[in-house]
Amino acid sequence: MLRLQPGRDRRVKFGHPWAFSNEIVMSAEARALPPGAAVRLEGDDGVKHGVWQFNPHSLIAARVLDRDATATPDAAWFQAKLQAALNVRERLGIAQYCRLVHAEADGLPGLIVDRFDDVIALQANTVGMEAATPLIVEALRALLNPRSILARNDSAVRALEGLPQETTLLHGTEARARVEEGGLAFEVDLLSGQKTGWFFDQRENRARVASIAAGATVLDAFCHTGGFGLLAADGGASAVTLLDRSQPALDLALASAEANGLAERVTAQRGEALEALERMVAAKTTFDIVVADPPAFAKSRKDIPAALRAYQRLARLCAQLVAPGGYLFIASCSHHAAPVEFAEAVAQGVWRAKREARLLASTGAGPDHPVHPMLPESAYLKAQLLQLG
Repeated sequence: MLRLQPGRDRRVKFGHPWAFSNEIVMSAEARALPPGAAVRLEGDDGVKHGVWQFNPHSLIAARVLDRDATATPDAAWFQAKLQAALNVRERLGIAQYCRLVHAEADGLPGLIVDRFDDVIALQANTVGMEAATPLIVEALRALLNPRSILARNDSAVRALEGLPQETTLLHGTEARARVEEGGLAFEVDLLSGQKTGWFFDQRENRARVASIAAGATVLDAFCHTGGFGLLAADGGASAVTLLDRSQPALDLALASAEANGLAERVTAQRGEALEALERMVAAKTTFDIVVADPPAFAKSRKDIPAALRAYQRLARLCAQLVAPGGYLFIASCSHHAAPVEFAEAVAQGVWRAKREARLLASTGAGPDHPVHPMLPESAYLKAQLLQLG
């Protein structure tokens, strides 16, 4: 049993899913609990706040699992949570290929699960979910009977929980998978690709860009395995240039282009994206549509000023590459950069490129990346679609 300090229960009572170390009575008994243990949390007034995962060594010391203090987080409990998450994705019509679990918003704090039909990739970003991984694997096997389950535990945030970075197979032998989106099939490398191998969060944004791509020339910068570019090609783009620093990612993208009958209109260029964009600007190259979906520029709060300068520079370079009347799609997955700050950086970059702009859409992640109402900062993805004069 953990107890909240007197007068420090207001956030928990109002539904916040976290309790910080300075809100909890850190007794000798509490500090002796094993990291990741499931504990029952009470206020100093005796009010029971349910079952939480506890890490005495983390600033976020407790994360809620169940508001029912009698709950037991065993394999059956995890299966019920996963079933509830699956039900939502089935209702959305995307259950076969989706972000199946999005951490706190799906009631499984710190856990990410991506589904590629019969292959599952999971990421346990807290010591509690690390400890519960065998139960999660058991529940996933009972619910979905996947061919393989992989742990992509290589996120930097694991260090905050005292966890190592590692990538390993938990079940099965297959590290390759495929994802189907917009009528196309993409090959995915779950062991060495970025994050869990595919960016499901951009699904609706890729469809939006593809819907305006007919007859257009397209640059897909930071393309990873070519989701934006290949869907634009399938949408009728006359020519697509893929740009990324990773040759394996480009190889997968070109293989997918070939498999989907798009190879004649898709070319790849390897290089550091910002440097390549600078060269294109110097050469006065233009495209009808430019897509810029970079990795996070702000890994922590201290990185925010530099990150905002980088987004401004990226917007300026990309705007210079957009042909008159063309379109710019630009995104940020840095949750430390606030939406208003990102929007201002993009606006300043476009203005410094001496371009007038219309903001057509300001978007975020798709509905399989829900946001916990008490954690608005978990709405990490910010994106804008602009038409430039």
